[in-house]
Amino acid sequence: MTKPEPLIRPGATIGILGGGQLGRMLAMAAARLGLTCHVFAPEADSPAFAVSRRHSIARYGDEAALAAFADCVDVVTYEFENVPAATAAFLDARCAVRPGPAILAATQDRLAEKRFLAGLGLPTAWFAPVDDIGALERAVAQLGRPSILKTRRMGYDGKGQANLRDGSDLAQAFASLGAQPSILEGLVHFEREISVVAARGMDGAFAAYDVCENRHENHVLAQTLVPARIDPATAAAAIGMARKITDALDYVGVIAVEMFVSLEDAPGSGSLQEVLRVNEIAPRVHNSGHWTLDGAVTSQFEQHVRAICGWPLGVTRRHGAIVMDNLLGDDAARWRDILEEDGACLHLYGKSGARPGRKMGHVTRVVREI
Repeated sequence: MTKPEPLIRPGATIGILGGGQLGRMLAMAAARLGLTCHVFAPEADSPAFAVSRRHSIARYGDEAALAAFADCVDVVTYEFENVPAATAAFLDARCAVRPGPAILAATQDRLAEKRFLAGLGLPTAWFAPVDDIGALERAVAQLGRPSILKTRRMGYDGKGQANLRDGSDLAQAFASLGAQPSILEGLVHFEREISVVAARGMDGAFAAYDVCENRHENHVLAQTLVPARIDPATAAAAIGMARKITDALDYVGVIAVEMFVSLEDAPGSGSLQEVLRVNEIAPRVHNSGHWTLDGAVTSQFEQHVRAICGWPLGVTRRHGAIVMDNLLGDDAARWRDILEEDGACLHLYGKSGARPGRKMGHVTRVVREI
């Protein structure tokens, strides 16, 4: 008989790997529930440090610092998926890590992630591995152009990508990404980008928020609308896909599954239907779920804390129709105007300096009460 995991109780300490805005909002949610947080990050100006009881400034490969960190926390989680898998495995041998280290292996590598999704029978863009220029030439010959070359690791917000169009120099594109192991993906002609933000508890309980619709600018999330403007059947199918993923991973915590919605011919009907393709998985709280802080009964941050502590999952019901806008770069300088706006809920992340595209905060508006 498997020994049950010890329940994390109020007064315990959550260790958070990563000190950005997601770690900051996790720490704030944990404090409201009577928990303390210890944030581990290599950057001395990490925004999460200001709202956590303790913090450690050290490299993710510093085993002495990691061992000391593990000794003073009750459970470890992470705010971004590019924490080295070796770091999570080192900690997992000393304390509970949720979501588990194996999840990172499935999501840090774009090729491994796509193969995992394909193995579940979930639709994705066409893809092929690219380990050298010869493999790239063969993949492009099979797929055609336009297509997208992506590094297998360490890509986010449009980083580590090259668009391949007619006339693109393949050798130059491959070199621009460091000639490292990559993946070629087919270009999906989509109507909308959506995400499912959901949680799975230690007991297998599952709870999803209403599907979000996301608008990007220069590969960075600019705005989220909830609910997404899609058919109810499409929304239910998207949530079903997210649940299939979490169950297959034996996932614990909040997850975001990003998808494309395309309009394609329905066989034999002569009409168009909405078709879903999974783009990527984020094994953490997610930017497209920030609206839940002001727009849902339970925020995604509280939900994540509940899940990793073995507590009951919270209610995901919305308070109304929601618009969430990211404040990128100098957008945050409008803070005074936003504060004067009736119904605007402002969140600033305490970052030291703005630059174009940097996420400095967000503002949520509940535009219609239910």
